[in-house]
Amino acid sequence: MAAKVEIYTWSSCPFCIRAKSLLKKKGVEFVEYSIDGNEAARNKMAQRANGRRSLPQIFINDFHIGGCDDMYALDAQGKLDPLLASSNSV
Repeated sequence: MAAKVEIYTWSSCPFCIRAKSLLKKKGVEFVEYSIDGNEAARNKMAQRANGRRSLPQIFINDFHIGGCDDMYALDAQGKLDPLLASSNSV
């Protein structure tokens, strides 16, 4: 079973677009929360993301992995694919 991937985005955010592009390239299905201008949704995201308010914020199996650069770093280290393949929490 594949991992549950969630991503909080802003529609015009280049980092959000880049993060979604990597997930799509890997064939990963994800739930996108587009929070453009929705301060309540951004506050909820920040609570889940240990106070981080920058976008995107990415969660795999309810574990916060960070933003776009964090996800690309995990990919470069060979650690992203195992996370994406697992349905277990980290």
